[in-house]
Amino acid sequence: MARFDHVEVVVPGGAQLGEGPVWDAERGLLAWVDIPARLVHLTDPRSGATRSIEVPLDVGAVALRTSGGFVAALQDGFWVIDDGPPRRIAEVPGTLEAGIRFNDGACDPDGRFWAGTMAYDQRTGAASLYRLDVDGSVHRMLDGLTIGNGLAWDASGRVMYYIDTPTHRIDAFAFDPASGSLSDRRTVVRIPPGSGAPDGMTIDAEGGLWVALWGGAAVHRYLDGNLDRVVDLPVTQPTSATFGGAGLDELFITSASTGLSPQQRRDQPLAGAVLRVRPGVRGVLASPYAG
Repeated sequence: MARFDHVEVVVPGGAQLGEGPVWDAERGLLAWVDIPARLVHLTDPRSGATRSIEVPLDVGAVALRTSGGFVAALQDGFWVIDDGPPRRIAEVPGTLEAGIRFNDGACDPDGRFWAGTMAYDQRTGAASLYRLDVDGSVHRMLDGLTIGNGLAWDASGRVMYYIDTPTHRIDAFAFDPASGSLSDRRTVVRIPPGSGAPDGMTIDAEGGLWVALWGGAAVHRYLDGNLDRVVDLPVTQPTSATFGGAGLDELFITSASTGLSPQQRRDQPLAGAVLRVRPGVRGVLASPYAG
């Protein structure tokens, strides 16, 4: 098993809950969010220069949009972020009243945007997984979740991987590209609780799943269900990862500072940073939203 600990700092620590990194290959920028700060950040990893976009509600995830800008999962539903003020395109009723927000999200290969929710108090079974179609319609695809997290599709586009954090699993579904339906749920990875809680996830060109482990100070790669690479980190709360850079061979990792004690913050000056490592494999470009 290979281990990596040569980690570069792209953005210094400070984000409350950095999440959802997405590589914008056309502009050479990394988009990522700080959920409770209600900010979408656009970072040039060559210089670390960051431009921030304010949004009106807590923002769980963004994805590139084929017609420009981003689609975003805010607390009350799905929004578009482009050159003008952010605007809502589809509401998900009841989230504000129930104390629920969106968390992680990603697009499937056919351009539908998927995003999971979680309750602010993390109560069991309160979350769901939603699908935003290209026509703006919203479909609830899974219920009874707790902390909806990482999403990825394999190269065939017929397998979707998904994480509900407290299960300590990566599950796979048979995915129908034509309808966007899910079936035949199965577990492909079980993560020991002592390793940390599985959070955000990305997939590489070899089919390896890279999972950020909240509380575990690491990102793990699983290939064919087996742990084969570990990235050791100087922060205990990594949240997600994505591949980027000109060769798609740089792994960008977001992290959080929320919930740390004053002593832990002193011990982890990079908590809330965006980090980078070169793990020796290439990623794949994230699919954009086609709506």
